[in-house]
Amino acid sequence: MSVSELINSNAGKTAFSFELLPPLKGNSIRHVFTTIDRLKEFDPKYINITTHHSENIYKEGDDGVIRKINIRKRPGTVAIAAAIQNKYGITAVPHLIAKGFTKEETEYALIDLSFLGVTDLLLLRGDTNKLDIEQRKMDSHEHATDLQIQVNNFNKGIGYDGTRFEAPENPFSYGMACYPEKHEESPNMESEIYYTKMKVDNGAEYLVTQMFFDNRKYFDFVDKCRAAGITVPIIPGVKPIHLMSQLTVLPKVFRSNIPEDLARELRKCTTDDEAKEVGVEWCIAQCKELIRHGVPSIHFYSLMATESVYRVAKEIY
Repeated sequence: MSVSELINSNAGKTAFSFELLPPLKGNSIRHVFTTIDRLKEFDPKYINITTHHSENIYKEGDDGVIRKINIRKRPGTVAIAAAIQNKYGITAVPHLIAKGFTKEETEYALIDLSFLGVTDLLLLRGDTNKLDIEQRKMDSHEHATDLQIQVNNFNKGIGYDGTRFEAPENPFSYGMACYPEKHEESPNMESEIYYTKMKVDNGAEYLVTQMFFDNRKYFDFVDKCRAAGITVPIIPGVKPIHLMSQLTVLPKVFRSNIPEDLARELRKCTTDDEAKEVGVEWCIAQCKELIRHGVPSIHFYSLMATESVYRVAKEIY
């Protein structure tokens, strides 16, 4: 079943899912399995795996010459997705990103995923901050909605260059991102809703939010989406804060507003362990309120916070 079908078939209960990063290049997939083993008791309906483009860095060689080197710090998304489905029988949802990959590379990824039976995707634009001038000029998609068109065409048997081939027996289904506090490049919330509806009108079966800490932001956003005719599931994405530094890092990186009640408690912390306790307590209360409002699923951003996610899930599921 697709992600939207899995959510809708959960007998009215709030489903559980979480996100993983591929291990750093050279590390074992064992770290991925360890996280899944810790969280699988909560019956995750699907597991997301992030995708990371290559970066161009400058490194001095033994001869003293500085050379540009292309590296991908976290490869392996396609293989990890297939391994998860094979080992656990849990739907894996690899991220497919527009920036940092050429259209041809994207097509090859779709071919590999189709052969492996991984047919659920999350389509994103991807981070552009680490793209250099050459990477910004590559033949990639500018926006997630452009990537969406390529996936839709692939499902019809149309390649990125217009060539025709046999359409896949099991076409891809996918979700896309949405931003209750507005994407940093959106001029206003009305524009945010406009582009969110475009994603759904073009085939997105569900939406997953950027992380947020103020449920009112999510509820207001959902109300605006429903008023605009968006009817697909809108899955809240949450993250338990576990480091003191995240009080300033998360708003900077993800543009997430941290409510003053939470910020006040974090400012009192003198250690990361204290911050972790505050984060878990806040996330439990946040999730309980979301469940009372009947959200279809809660998606956890578990990076470096597996134990915190476990404690939250243990309390609410």
